[in-house]
Amino acid sequence: MPSARQRRPSASQGTGGVHRRAGDWQAGGMDPVIVVGAGISGVSCARVLAEAGLPVRVLDRAGQPGGRMASERHAGRAIDTGASYFTVADERFDLLVRDWQRRGLARPWTKTFAVYEHRTSSQHRTSSQHRTSGQHRTSGQHRNAIRLSTGPLRWTATAGLRTLVQDLADTAGLSVERTGVELVESGPSGLLVDSRPASAVVLAMPDPQARAILHPALAAERAGLSAAFEPVLVLSAGWPEPMWGEFDGIFVNDDERLSWITDDGSRRGDGAPVLIAHSTTSWAAAHLDQPHLDQPHPHQPHHPDLDQPDQATRSLLGALREVLGIDAAPAWTHLHRWPHAKPAAGRPESFQLWPSLVGACGDGWSTRPRVEAAYLSGLLLGEALASRLGESGGGPARR
Repeated sequence: MPSARQRRPSASQGTGGVHRRAGDWQAGGMDPVIVVGAGISGVSCARVLAEAGLPVRVLDRAGQPGGRMASERHAGRAIDTGASYFTVADERFDLLVRDWQRRGLARPWTKTFAVYEHRTSSQHRTSSQHRTSGQHRTSGQHRNAIRLSTGPLRWTATAGLRTLVQDLADTAGLSVERTGVELVESGPSGLLVDSRPASAVVLAMPDPQARAILHPALAAERAGLSAAFEPVLVLSAGWPEPMWGEFDGIFVNDDERLSWITDDGSRRGDGAPVLIAHSTTSWAAAHLDQPHLDQPHPHQPHHPDLDQPDQATRSLLGALREVLGIDAAPAWTHLHRWPHAKPAAGRPESFQLWPSLVGACGDGWSTRPRVEAAYLSGLLLGEALASRLGESGGGPARR
């Protein structure tokens, strides 16, 4: 009888991908494929390569899987400070998500979010019919309206989205090396990553970050990594008890600062009084480089420099409290700055693999950038790269 691990879907199951026995190429002494970036696209790619028997090294400055599916611990629980949720449309991703669900790692969350719209007194009309418990506030000259919006089923993770990427790595026997990469270049005998020899290099990161580590001589690769990415600031805030009515998530329209609010207790399913607020990209760009100070939460040691949050935290918190009508201050706050949070636009290609065997993958390689797209981008690049290296006998061996 196969073990539980053997019954889990492989990275390329159902895709017509490359299947080779582990170690098929390793006997040839080939240099490893180096994957730079341990988000879901990088780990997805590394899984395919490992399952094809290729030697793989995964490098990430954080030293753990996750990337922009990041989870941080505050007040004794995991909080998603990157992606808020994911949706499922592709059969290959659905197979993986159903396996996560069976093992208690992922859970279906909601199909319905609220939409919040500012209304000034000049636009005033009675908004009682739009009122949702805890989500309507009349303040000064503003009368704010809430309507509901139904879409595809959103999924989340019981212990934070990062754990899903960690599971992808663990079930493939992958480890992540904590190191930041400064230079990818072409040497006399092949590719080098900070002087480490590589048979191929996968750049699983936003274009600006990938382009920054490529040597100028890799001109075609640099030119192909020209997509713009937008910043977002993510505020987490916790209260002793809920100060708002029930909701899952709120899209905030017509606000200079806020674009999205999540009730993290609803998302995680534990009812914790924690809210997550995402800034608008334009507002984030103006506040990205401000000094970063957070309010301490009760389980952190007191530090005099952390008595007051920074200007960006105060402003986002003020907008959050205004939208939800919260009078009480939170017990703690945390602000995470994402300089390259999301692609400004999509691409028709699913990945890129240059003749140099430098490849790129991620959510920016899709017409609809999202978590599923990032996973599939890494999977497809892994299949293409395994096939390419297989045709060349696994690449040149070094002595």
